[in-house]
Amino acid sequence: MMVRVQPELSAVDPSTPRVLIILGSILEGLMARNEKLMESGSLSSSSGSVGVSLVQGQELGTNLNVFHGVRAPSISIGKYLERLYKYTNCSPSCFVVGYVYIDRLLHKHPEMLISSLSVHRLLVTSLLIASKMLDDVQYNNAFYARIGGVSNMELNRLELELLFLLDFEVMVSSPVFESYCCHLEKEMMRRDVTTRIEKAPALYITDDVSGIAVEEQGIASLS
Repeated sequence: MMVRVQPELSAVDPSTPRVLIILGSILEGLMARNEKLMESGSLSSSSGSVGVSLVQGQELGTNLNVFHGVRAPSISIGKYLERLYKYTNCSPSCFVVGYVYIDRLLHKHPEMLISSLSVHRLLVTSLLIASKMLDDVQYNNAFYARIGGVSNMELNRLELELLFLLDFEVMVSSPVFESYCCHLEKEMMRRDVTTRIEKAPALYITDDVSGIAVEEQGIASLS
């Protein structure tokens, strides 16, 4: 029997925005539920083959398997979110918008299930697109690939796939953004994490992180 995993607040860096904690908890719960249903046979995943298919010439926006790795990364969702926040300098708002993209994707393609094989790739790809939409300053795809544990070529492909799967609906209006913030804040209240979601401006890059090794957090590769 799979047990829902919730991040321990005491183990979290106090500088980590609370939105990351809640997103990690929500995605962990969704992933655990889906995998439990798949194990029981109640659901069949679209990822019948767990290999990553990057076939050249394949029509974009039709390959749901592209986000699935061969094996689940050892890094938890919470630690992965912390890593992305620490090294990409994305504003907290980007993580909310990234969550909007994932939610839109699941509504447009209900046959696609978030699992331990796909959640990390979905996160880094949705955050990459969100940063391009919101932040004035951001790193390029190659840097996101290095931090996210995938190759630059694969991340380029994932970005295109996600854009086509979303029908390029990447604009998030203020009312929609606020509604998602309210939803996340309610989740915070339910979990006794009462800090309101930060809506911080873009952070300018000051630290030299060119020497960061992906292996640092145990994600030499998300394959």
